[in-house]
Amino acid sequence: MKNALLLGLCSALAACSSIPDEHADIVIDNAQIIDMHTGEIAANQSLAIRDGIIIQRSNQPLSAQYQSSTLINAKGQYVMPGLWDMHVHFGGGDELIEENKQLLPLYLAYGVTTVRDAAADLSESVLSWREQVKQGQLVGPTIFTSGPKLEGKGSIWPGDLEVETTEEMHAAMVLLDSMDVDFIKITDSALTPELYLKAVKEVKKRGYQISGHIPFSLSVTDVSKAGLDAIEHMTYMLKAAAKNEADISAKVASKELSYSTALPIITAQFDKPTAIEKFTVLANNNTAVVPTLIGGKITAYIDEDNHQDDVFLDYLGKGLKATYQWRVDRANKDTPAQIKQRKERFVKTAQLLPIAQQAGVSIIAGTDAGFLNSYIYPGLSLHQELSIFTEYGLTPLQTLQAATLAGPKFLNKQQQYGALTEGKVADLILLSENPLIDIRNTQTLSGVVSHSTFYDSNALELLKQQAKAFVASQP
Repeated sequence: MKNALLLGLCSALAACSSIPDEHADIVIDNAQIIDMHTGEIAANQSLAIRDGIIIQRSNQPLSAQYQSSTLINAKGQYVMPGLWDMHVHFGGGDELIEENKQLLPLYLAYGVTTVRDAAADLSESVLSWREQVKQGQLVGPTIFTSGPKLEGKGSIWPGDLEVETTEEMHAAMVLLDSMDVDFIKITDSALTPELYLKAVKEVKKRGYQISGHIPFSLSVTDVSKAGLDAIEHMTYMLKAAAKNEADISAKVASKELSYSTALPIITAQFDKPTAIEKFTVLANNNTAVVPTLIGGKITAYIDEDNHQDDVFLDYLGKGLKATYQWRVDRANKDTPAQIKQRKERFVKTAQLLPIAQQAGVSIIAGTDAGFLNSYIYPGLSLHQELSIFTEYGLTPLQTLQAATLAGPKFLNKQQQYGALTEGKVADLILLSENPLIDIRNTQTLSGVVSHSTFYDSNALELLKQQAKAFVASQP
């Protein structure tokens, strides 16, 4: 009765700011918001969120203005856009659909609010999950996906669209159109260099972004000039930095060298002036790179850490863990000389980061997490990737930009993502420590907002425990 009288009085006087008369799903007060573009921190900020969108930002507490179902007192914690992992995989066959689905909440548990699926053999399921997450029917990060990727006949990867003629390539693109994919991925295990270049050019004509692996028989800069928007994996950048890249490409084309036998040559032939020259070409063509360095580090040093004591293994289904074994077995066959080479190659590849940054190449954070890729864990691995970025020369701000701005830029989603301002998607994370001082502070996660839902630290821990319980329930 008292509230009713007060509301009536407010209406009569047309002034009563002490009682909220607007609705928001979530209000966050007393936050320190990090600007991803400048690294500036604004204190005493407040956000109002409705239907997954920031509807107001203020330097005054918005809890006084909005009725909300969730009110968060950030208590001076750092608030920034959620992290993006721009290279993940869901796969392993239909029998692993449920195990892959169980990975989705784990991304949120580690502050990864968006993932880009870079193709495998569960495209139909991933497309369905994309819509379910969007509609709030499934807990998980926002998903962007390539659907099945373009490859040649006899591809070594499962689930590909295998083509060997121009006509088949066009038919594959019509199919991808019908699937409403977010970008197109192309790889080179069986695709001829000629058809590869044709496909890249055709994809661009159709208005898609395209990323992929690069045939070792082609120069990296020629593929960039053809229109490739992003290079998946830093190893291809190492090839571009070899002072005899043209000779290496010719020998691969003539079958004198293979991918594996070319790798030590590429590492030995690294030349910094060549790297700067080639990377500048990539930057001028707006060709980005997704380094995925964490996988290379894990494999390079697996003789020192076999990861059998990793806590995260408790969160992974038995079938997914089994897919890790092939890379482990392959690495365990390496001779002492090959082990030394793979460690040197990892270091040399990671050292390209500041050179690429200096040349103006857009660096996009991604991990290769998912099936097949041993011990690259969903969610956690992105934090490990970011630590590698700063260890090898990027600043914390540049590293955060790779995980919050570069992904939206690649997908042409800058209008919706990348900042905590009015009209932007309200995917965000709360951190107890400043990540601009130490990138490892991205792991001081105390809360996540995704799809108009707030997950506090207890809720985030529950997501992990639910994954653990699922694994424990497997026969």
